[in-house]
Order: sequence, then structure tokens, then C-alpha cells
Amino acid sequence: MAVFNEEEQSRIRKAIEDAERHTSGQIRVCIEKKCGENPLDRAAKYFHQLDMHKTKLRNGVLIYVATVDRKFAIIGDRGLNKLVPENFWDDVKEDMLNHFKYGDIVEGIVTGLAIAGEHLQKFFPHLSDGKNELPDDIAFMDGN
Repeated sequence: MAVFNEEEQSRIRKAIEDAERHTSGQIRVCIEKKCGENPLDRAAKYFHQLDMHKTKLRNGVLIYVATVDRKFAIIGDRGLNKLVPENFWDDVKEDMLNHFKYGDIVEGIVTGLAIAGEHLQKFFPHLSDGKNELPDDIAFMDGN
């Protein structure tokens, strides 16, 4: 699926690494072209499919984007959700949307990752023995 070129994929991977540098939280980006359902439901499906619920502290975050349908969602795991206020991701979504409106999907994702990393750091600071529990690559889905 050629949604992003190599340079764009590299920028997103680096943004994931940077976002995780100061937190034990684990962040993934999931991309597909079309989303025929509620994007939160779709994100939840992929959250489990990508084994994001298996992190030690249950502090995984998934940024899901359907590029053609222009839908996106951000979901966090149980360990994070029990600590944060209900509107925790609103500023992330708003900043991402500001880029998406102008067709800059990559910049929107990179911005969202940076803010998500800052938020995660407050609740899940980096652990000296912490390891990267999830891959930093982009999960491209084909909508099955």
C-alpha cells in the first residue's frame, strides 16, 4: 500500500521514536485507505490485532488514520485511560485535524505523535530499564 513514500514513512517512524524517548508509553500508527465503520471501533479492532493490549503497564496508544475516507481516531489502553481525563486526546485531535484540513496527513500524524508523547510522559515517565515493547513501524492495513 503506497500511501506514504519512504521519506514520509521515515519521518513518522522517527516521530514515534522521539515521542517514546521520554515515556514508557508505547505508541503505534495504523493506516488504511478506507474505514467503513466508526473510526473508534476500527481503531479498537486494530489495537487488539496489533497486540497493543499486551504492554506491561497497559499504556499503549494507537493513532488510526483512514487516508481516503479522511477519518481518524486516537485510543489508549486501560492503564492510561484510568489515569487521564475524558477529553485527554482532544488537543491532539484538534492539532492533527488542523494539518489534515490542508491535506498534510504526514505533518498531522507527526504533530499528533509529538503531543501524545508529551502527554504520556506526565503519566508514564521513561523507566531506566524500560524497553520498546512494540514496533515503531507504521501498521498498514488493507481493511479486512
